[in-house]
Amino acid sequence: TKPLFGPDTDPFATPPQGSSSSGAKPLRAGRTQHHTGIGLALAKELTTLMDGEIWANSKEGEGSTFTIRIPIRQEAPLQKEGSPMPSFPEAEILVAPPAEPGSPAESAVAGVEAELAELPSLLVIEDNPDVAAYLFACLEGRYQLEHAKDGQQGIDKALEQVPDIIISDVMMPGKNGYEVCQALKTDERTSHIPIILLTAKAGQGSKSEGLSRGADAYLSKPFDKQELFIRLEKLLELRATLQKRYSTMEELPANEDPALRPEDQFVMRLRKAVEANLEDEHFGIHELCREIGLSRTQLHRKVKALTGRPTSGFIRFIRLLRAKKLLAVSDLNISQVAFEVGFRDPKYFSRTFQEEFGKPPIEMRK
Repeated sequence: TKPLFGPDTDPFATPPQGSSSSGAKPLRAGRTQHHTGIGLALAKELTTLMDGEIWANSKEGEGSTFTIRIPIRQEAPLQKEGSPMPSFPEAEILVAPPAEPGSPAESAVAGVEAELAELPSLLVIEDNPDVAAYLFACLEGRYQLEHAKDGQQGIDKALEQVPDIIISDVMMPGKNGYEVCQALKTDERTSHIPIILLTAKAGQGSKSEGLSRGADAYLSKPFDKQELFIRLEKLLELRATLQKRYSTMEELPANEDPALRPEDQFVMRLRKAVEANLEDEHFGIHELCREIGLSRTQLHRKVKALTGRPTSGFIRFIRLLRAKKLLAVSDLNISQVAFEVGFRDPKYFSRTFQEEFGKPPIEMRK
């Protein structure tokens, strides 16, 4: 018997039909269950983490036997029969008390929470719990993870939370991955979110179907986790490119990519809504949400993803852009310009103007 997986073998490769040096049959031959997951690859991954090995023996008509060998790293002498069990003092505290305000423990917890909050958010839409668990094991610590167990729940969570990126299975009960992709890509709230479709269907027709529904990438199961990491990183890099496109809010460069048209239209609609209310110092996030028709969370996540700015920062930036133009073409003094764009404190206006453009307002007239 030989190891089914070894250091020189691909843990995600399926043996050729009808051939195996260990007698193992193709892993998915004759499978009639609904799920098409990566349970064996997950078993191999866990076994490798413990420096173990996994074997398979298979006989036609009799079935298959899988064997796992895990080394014992530490040995302890067996207790003699009748030896008394050691006694332990009764625990006085079963749950650690909350950290004292200002204590090192509280600071450490706050630091960890802050680091997690900075991670990109990723929604996994997957009905197979084994595959979902494997994805979480791979991605934990790299992303803020959320799980949806079927297509409809995935759509609902995506619309509510507006994650930075989505991984979705294709073959799911109810709404499949193609329908999820189309629903999210045609909704203004989520059209900007990159989506990776993950499926056991490897045919070109299946890939074409996914890409035609707006998928940004396609991976076939079983997949290589390094390829998954690279795909995710590249999609987030594309988001940074998108933010650069909207960073100055000058006239947008021409682009023939149809995927950018909805985002261009959305950003310009945001800008026009703010510009129409520049003199109203009270026009803020709540008012912009009402104008655009999105919730506070939805608007914040979409604006942040597209421009790299929080919603309040975007509103302030549009005010400052108009102020910059007024300083260049009008005879208004700095206080008057500040009032024109919704600032009631000229000193605060001058400070934020310099922070944004690197120069005080007075220098814009030189």
